[in-house]
Amino acid sequence: MATRKKGKTKSAAKRAKPARTARTARTARTATDTPVALVAKRPRAKKAISAPSAAAPAVARNRAPAKKRTSRDDIPELDVPGMAGKSLVIVESPAKAKTIGKYLGNDYRVRATVGHVRDLPEKGLGIDIEHGFAPKYVPVPGKEKTLAELRGAAKVASHVYIATDPDREGEAIAWHVAETIKQKGTPAPERVLFHEITSDAVHQAIANAGVIDEKKVHAQQARRVLDRLVGYKASPLLWKTVRKGLSAGRVQTVALRLIVEREREIRAFKPVEYWSIEALLEKEGQRFTARLHQVNGKKTELSNERETMDIVNAVKSRKTFQVTDLRRRERRKNPQAPFTTSTLQQEGAKKLSFGSKKTMRVAQGLYEGVELGPEGAVGLITYMRTDSTRISEVAAQQARDYLTALFGAQFLAKGPQLYGKAGQANTQDAHEAVRPTDPTRRPEHVKKYLTPEQFKLYELIWKRFMASQMAPAVFDTTTADFLIDGNEGRKPDGQQRAYLFRSTGSIVKFEGFLTLYREAHEEGEGRALEDEQALPEVALNEHIPVKEIVPRQHFTEPPARFSEASLVKELERLGIGRPSTYASIISVLADRHYVLLEQRRFTPTPLGETVAKIMVMQFPDIFNVEFTSGMEGELDKVEAGSLGWQRVLEEFWDPFLVSLNAANVEDLIAQAHDLSVLETERCPKDGGKLVAKGGIFGPYLACENRPECTFTRPLGRDRKPAVMTTEICHECGKFMVIRQGRSGEFLGCSGFPKCRGTRALPTGIKCPKDGGDIIQLRSKRGGRAFYGCANHPNCDFIAWNKPILEECPDCHYMGAEMKSTKARGDYRKCMKCGNEWEVVAPELEPAVAAG
Repeated sequence: MATRKKGKTKSAAKRAKPARTARTARTARTATDTPVALVAKRPRAKKAISAPSAAAPAVARNRAPAKKRTSRDDIPELDVPGMAGKSLVIVESPAKAKTIGKYLGNDYRVRATVGHVRDLPEKGLGIDIEHGFAPKYVPVPGKEKTLAELRGAAKVASHVYIATDPDREGEAIAWHVAETIKQKGTPAPERVLFHEITSDAVHQAIANAGVIDEKKVHAQQARRVLDRLVGYKASPLLWKTVRKGLSAGRVQTVALRLIVEREREIRAFKPVEYWSIEALLEKEGQRFTARLHQVNGKKTELSNERETMDIVNAVKSRKTFQVTDLRRRERRKNPQAPFTTSTLQQEGAKKLSFGSKKTMRVAQGLYEGVELGPEGAVGLITYMRTDSTRISEVAAQQARDYLTALFGAQFLAKGPQLYGKAGQANTQDAHEAVRPTDPTRRPEHVKKYLTPEQFKLYELIWKRFMASQMAPAVFDTTTADFLIDGNEGRKPDGQQRAYLFRSTGSIVKFEGFLTLYREAHEEGEGRALEDEQALPEVALNEHIPVKEIVPRQHFTEPPARFSEASLVKELERLGIGRPSTYASIISVLADRHYVLLEQRRFTPTPLGETVAKIMVMQFPDIFNVEFTSGMEGELDKVEAGSLGWQRVLEEFWDPFLVSLNAANVEDLIAQAHDLSVLETERCPKDGGKLVAKGGIFGPYLACENRPECTFTRPLGRDRKPAVMTTEICHECGKFMVIRQGRSGEFLGCSGFPKCRGTRALPTGIKCPKDGGDIIQLRSKRGGRAFYGCANHPNCDFIAWNKPILEECPDCHYMGAEMKSTKARGDYRKCMKCGNEWEVVAPELEPAVAAG
């Protein structure tokens, strides 16, 4: 399924419809990857742009007439005033056009395509499979006037520069623009790459204009054709077996599979009991802990309460623990590399609670230009779609000079840190990491010109980049061992008992880059060095007072559900997708209701699980990690020029077609639906047996005696019966009922369809601001679940964690958020005063005081 940037055409799978007749074999095909034109059989435009008629009003007749049409996609040309003799620069975004126009001055005119200008047709496959998979491109609906203006401007311009985004998709857009505006007498278009939107960078890019990289165009075209083939051919199988209107995607389905398989692991997980023992020690008022590490010189896992309490009883009488071994060493922690697209999205999710789509949208605005008062529009960051950590020597030196003024030379790394590794797998090193265009432009200096979202993201990018040029943080780490003889106080029984308690801690000796930036950590990622406990100064053989011996019961936990950050990290690790696709992959899954985002974690919906099950069952060799990752490698080879784009498609198409033709619709329906009703229910017309069938309008039940018997009934549309409640409809005053919707249960008016009043189910908890009902809501972007007051928008209270009816021990308010972290476990947060308290676990054994 196509993954597109904002402002570009919709995905193929959303608009693809099945062909009236499906071809199962090709009559002719290319044997080798001989050069094939990128455009084949250009169709006529649906609607021509005609000149004003003679009967038109005088005002209309005074306008410049449309020029003669040409055969280039049947797009006319319109005169553009003020273009004669000027240089034409074509970009994608109007915001970028405004910023670049300011830098270039009056000798240039900058125009925006606003995304793609041509694409595969909305109706029909648009790919000539029999002739080398030649795509049939047509103008994007609504872009005819834009293309006509570009053609007119290009004809009278002295130079034409195409400066679309510097990635594969931008290269493809540049090629489409060049093909469309090409005409006799028009200067040959030159390709310009803007890696950052600053005055110097823009002028330098214009001065070094080159040509369109057709290898990149081939790579993007191969991806586009591949995604169209999968979406157009596989989606109808979902319509027949699951539900009409569903869509399958080459990459999104694999991401969905990861989420579904993680959920299955969680369901199948069986917790195992284990215990730990901690000694709470104190020296000079500073408390710290030592954990049981070894028993009789071997690491051991305590599996039950009995053996745990046996050890506790053996050491509980001790008033002090003697330090039997002490080790100190100095450790250094280096700063992280500047952001790539992936790490920016991960850190944006962890630190700012931004979804991937939101992170990229805000970053796009920072890259294209922000109005900074007297300075005008300025691009604040470099291009944000990259998987390289490389930075230029100039940028590194600028950062070092500014850091010296801010913190002093002692906080600098020994030399410029340029990062980036040549030959690193899955890395496209076309441009630098994401960094500020001017390191001296501190976030607080431009805050008044930015939205809150822009400021937060710019501050994150600025701090990460600046910290990457700073000195490592230095820690003093201490490990203290306490070897306890477990035979003291026992009758001799010949059994050896030696218990080793270990305490580990660290203190910051030199903060280095931590002065400016600290990386965020999610649940399950472990504890950072700077988060270790601080130990007091202790000496070898010193006796440390023991305050308490604490046995704790634990249970092993299943793997955590994917968050946006961890899903992006996993996609990158597995080589699925590329920097520009992560945000689209995630948003598409949420938009189609294949997954829900609850408490910042992805849960597959029943629909999502069914889609993944059917697609993986029918196409096991297509919708898997190895194939999808391998395909990204193939596309990289196409971009490098070592593999032809048609050969990639040839090798994909044959096995895909075999799997497609081998689909047994009836078997797949049985996997997707509960067909137990077929054993007992009979046709109401003639008593015949009912059988499951698949059609383009969805699966259905039909009588076995068709066509003589015409009985049919849709399958999979059964709803739970509505349940009457005492809630009153806010629109008509009737009682409301609980209904089942696509996103779960909700309250609907019992007077439906005359009254269409609906609202979310109340949680039974009152709003701390105005006393209204707290209800579950979903964000319009991404479908993320949260909780808010039913009186919205008059009340703005929201909570991101599920509320529970528990009393706050401080303010006694009945209502708390359920929260949990790996280090802390489950705890509660009062929805009114913000007080936090731990969840009281069932008391199995009280803590044992020492002595």
